[in-house]
Amino acid sequence: MKIVQLKRQKDKEWTYLSAQHLLKAPLVLVFGNRYLLEDKQLYTALRALFPDGHIVFGSTSGDITSAVVDDDSITVTAIEFERSHFVIKTSNLLETGQESFKTGAALVKQFDTTGLKFIFVVSEGSFVNGSQLTKGMNTLNDENVFITGGLCGDGARFEKTLASYNETPKEGEVVAIGFYGTTLEASFSIHGGWSPFGPQRIVTKSKANVLYELDGQPALDLYKKYLGEKAKALPSAALLYPLNVITTNEQKSIVRTILNINEADNSMILAGDIPENSKVQLMMTNIDNIASASERAALQAAEGRQTKPELALLVSCIGRKLVLDQRVEEEIEEVVAVVGDATVICGFYSYGEIAPFHDENSCKLHNQTMTITLISE
Repeated sequence: MKIVQLKRQKDKEWTYLSAQHLLKAPLVLVFGNRYLLEDKQLYTALRALFPDGHIVFGSTSGDITSAVVDDDSITVTAIEFERSHFVIKTSNLLETGQESFKTGAALVKQFDTTGLKFIFVVSEGSFVNGSQLTKGMNTLNDENVFITGGLCGDGARFEKTLASYNETPKEGEVVAIGFYGTTLEASFSIHGGWSPFGPQRIVTKSKANVLYELDGQPALDLYKKYLGEKAKALPSAALLYPLNVITTNEQKSIVRTILNINEADNSMILAGDIPENSKVQLMMTNIDNIASASERAALQAAEGRQTKPELALLVSCIGRKLVLDQRVEEEIEEVVAVVGDATVICGFYSYGEIAPFHDENSCKLHNQTMTITLISE
């Protein structure tokens, strides 16, 4: 595996973060600020750098390398696989008019599953129902294939997100990269580091990812009561106090971020579904807990591997980034300390993370987690 990594800050030239190599038909992952990805000349510039590259774009709430987390930049990671290969499939929610479940199901069915090791997803993040997208992707139902990835971000603006494959980034796009090869080794893990607090409430009225009532009371009113003075900073303040959700049909709880609020009907719009009769609690964390959770995720992903990872794909949540603030690099440093300096770090801060629980196969939408995928040939 040969990897070249470079970065460009706003209004500046490309800077190489690694040695320059001539790569043959590389996978080129381009993560960065949404405004910078809207540059009409960007695709042309990258095509000139990687004439036969397979270029995948995703807007972020911060792009990740081993050295830094950047908000106003574009990070490019180009990978040439020497003993394995990849296939890329796409679908667009706006162009097909399909709802999220059908989009996820149709997307994974495009892959030949013979020799398929895992799928990495870079998805539209502003209006997709991530819960339904992952449920659709689980129709692949192959015990030997796991799916990881994330929903694109747009800083803390939540205006729109962009993604694409071999074209200028656009809205509504879902990109899936399937990895194949007998010598390819891939592993993953997720951890959050958030703790529930306060009373447990019952979801008495909801629809898909919109929460209307808890214990028969307007959900937003109740949430504001717990936040106190911090309620004035909604909806951004909600990223610091997500919900722990326990459903009747899942063995493990799921963390759900509140993306927006609706004052008119006292409802809250979550990043994923929140079924009626679920039990929910507020959650909180601190910097040490988040950093420790990232370390645990890295240790678990590295557990039992036959080869050292050459590439680590990291997808972390914008809510974690807001808590870490000026110390955001600390959770990346914890990962590097586990996987080693020789492992190239590539990733982004997202509006939702996609992965199975560590001991399961079906992928799910998570919030407030660090999701790590380790790859080697």
